[in-house]
Amino acid sequence: MICYAFMHTNSKKVLTLGSKNKKTFILYFPRLIVPLQGKRIKMQTDTTYQDKSEDVTGAKKPTPSLPLFQRPVWVACFAITAAVVWGWAYPLIKLGFEYLAITPEMTGNKIFFAGLRFTMSGLIILAMAKAMGRPFAMRKGSDWWFMLLFALMNTTLHYATFYIGLSHSAGARAAILNSLSVFSLVIMACMFFKSDRLTPGKILGCVIGFAGILALNLGGEESGRFTFLGDGMIIVNALCSAVASLLTRSLVKRVDVFVGTGYSLALGGLLLLVPSLLLGATLPQVNWQGVVILLLLIGISALGFALYNKLITCNPVGKVAIYNSLIPVVGALTSCLCLGEAFYWKYVLAAALATAGIYIINRYK
Repeated sequence: MICYAFMHTNSKKVLTLGSKNKKTFILYFPRLIVPLQGKRIKMQTDTTYQDKSEDVTGAKKPTPSLPLFQRPVWVACFAITAAVVWGWAYPLIKLGFEYLAITPEMTGNKIFFAGLRFTMSGLIILAMAKAMGRPFAMRKGSDWWFMLLFALMNTTLHYATFYIGLSHSAGARAAILNSLSVFSLVIMACMFFKSDRLTPGKILGCVIGFAGILALNLGGEESGRFTFLGDGMIIVNALCSAVASLLTRSLVKRVDVFVGTGYSLALGGLLLLVPSLLLGATLPQVNWQGVVILLLLIGISALGFALYNKLITCNPVGKVAIYNSLIPVVGALTSCLCLGEAFYWKYVLAAALATAGIYIINRYK
């Protein structure tokens, strides 16, 4: 005679079968009871049914806690950290040029300086990923072509133009002008992604932001004017940054985001480093101040990119990007304070408009 019993065990539907002369078997089913007629059956998988709202006592289950990178307080802390360290990059790069004796005319040496920074940053992130047990494999072999494109836009072209432009422009001016990347990203996203629509809030934010950028050219010649090697390169850098942000949406589909960040920085850094070495570029002067600056910049890249790329894969982009409004403010203030650059009233106006534009875009969608 076959005996049946149907009970709850740890919120799972459990079917107990057996008889006085047969060994007892425990099988899990969602809702189905089937007589086995004393036959031994092996189950390969444990198909369970779990009541998501109540446990065995009928009490409501506690809401599971959010992962660290999705908790509002930590999202704000990590995003602010990334924005602040990126803002500090502006005066540190200028100080690096000074201590390492790299003049505006030394284009190859500037590329070599950038290549060292990002190659080392990428290798540090990859070493951390290895220690954390992250998967290094791409989803498909063809995804390496995407990684090459991403490395070119996110690192090689992005920072080659940035280092050239910053060497021909004031740090505060470049920091504010670089906010163009946010407004360009908004327009590009609406062009290439159906889920992004050009809402009245985005239009208003872009108009205010562009007004802030145009405000940089107010005043006389002594307060700064547009130049191709200065402002022109920073604008190209901002457009590369916007394209790289669009590509980041696809990065997580191809590789672990932490590993992908390391790949893009290391590969992009090598694409800067190798050509400059072939051209005979070096660091004209090496001293402890320059080495400290280089190490700080390596840390900024590793920390900033690792935090930011992880945040935008775990949260809505607007929730994270809103903190990027701090970058032009921090960059302008630290450049004036650390470099002794002349401070102009138009910097306040331009930074305020750029910050307001970024805030409106991400606040009123």
